[in-house]
Amino acid sequence: MKIYTRTGDDGTTGLFGGARVRKDDARVEAYGTVDELNACLGVARAAGVPEGMDGLLGQIQQDLFVLGAELACVPGKEESMKMALLGAEDGARLERAIDEAEEGLPALRNFVLPGGTAAAAALHVGRTVARRAERRVLEASAQAPVRAELLVYLNRLSDLLFVLARRANHQAGVEDIPWRPRA
Repeated sequence: MKIYTRTGDDGTTGLFGGARVRKDDARVEAYGTVDELNACLGVARAAGVPEGMDGLLGQIQQDLFVLGAELACVPGKEESMKMALLGAEDGARLERAIDEAEEGLPALRNFVLPGGTAAAAALHVGRTVARRAERRVLEASAQAPVRAELLVYLNRLSDLLFVLARRANHQAGVEDIPWRPRA
């Protein structure tokens, strides 16, 4: 199978369900940002996240593929994808992971700057991309329906990535970098 099809040379792309849309369509921007987030998590995993995080991040990458596929589908045609979509239980799973990752972390007394270990820095990049993905999905929802579970998932995910960045630093014995406001 060839990687190129030439069907997008006119600036359009196909959605699951048959419709073609411009590549700058809000829905394409949303699933493209979810794909970027998935790549960020791959970078974080390659940077050497602490033991126990790799499996969690791998599951999240799988989830993000499902989320992106749903966004790449013509609204109302999701059944044609023949896969289980994300649901409320997936957001709850992320909440449990947040609670577990927070155990034993020092209390937050200031905002923290992204950084510390390479893994923590990569997780912070993922956190910011997750927030952007959430904004892009919300923007796409103004044009066509998007299930609320997708927005909840991305919101919880950005929180989880923040906590995992702090956990990665903590497990490496590296303190979070506090933000110091100007005097």
